[in-house]
Amino acid sequence: MTDPLLDDVKALLDKDFGDDRILKQICRACENNEVISNYERNYVRKLAEKHLGKKPEFTQTPHVEEKHIVADVVMPEIKPAQQIQSLQTEVPRISYSKPKNKKIVFGIGSFALVIIVAAAIAFTGITDGTNFGTSTNNTLISLSIQTDLESYNKKDLISISGVSDTTGNVNLTIENQNNELVWAEQVSLKSDGRFSTLAIAGGQGWENSGTYTIKVNNGKETRSDTFSFTS
Repeated sequence: MTDPLLDDVKALLDKDFGDDRILKQICRACENNEVISNYERNYVRKLAEKHLGKKPEFTQTPHVEEKHIVADVVMPEIKPAQQIQSLQTEVPRISYSKPKNKKIVFGIGSFALVIIVAAAIAFTGITDGTNFGTSTNNTLISLSIQTDLESYNKKDLISISGVSDTTGNVNLTIENQNNELVWAEQVSLKSDGRFSTLAIAGGQGWENSGTYTIKVNNGKETRSDTFSFTS
């Protein structure tokens, strides 16, 4: 029995329809009972319908009964009221403050210390029962100078005070044990003739320990005092 596909291929080759190379390959496969792909069969069928008057082949599609799928109903799980409620613990807020600059705090502290020492010196002078400008035997003191301590260490604060019977300013100096100038300052006199200031023990010229001399000059005379320094 002749394969209808082979007849269609030969007819298409005779009438020169389609691709000769493909049609000859299909023809050879039909004659040798080789496997012919669906693509090749459809290719021949379409050419035969178009050029040989073949009627289109209808293949009955099997009826597939549609099944209605009912979705599963999932019942929500009901939890006891005690499990639904959750305890909320309020976390206390902790505020942090930035530390202040240590250098600024140290500077303010040093300045406050200077003011306290100066105020203590002035208060001591006012309440010690000694009248400025006079000695205990009512002798007039024209110029004097003193320190709050008799000895100091390096970087100690030296409190200097005195009195002068002049007005304006007085010149203060400190000399080391070699009579070398290590500190100097001009201080204004108060209305009652008193003067006071502060100096730091240390710096250039303060390298060696020994006896240091502090002097005051009011333009008319010079007075001095000594203290011990340890470097």
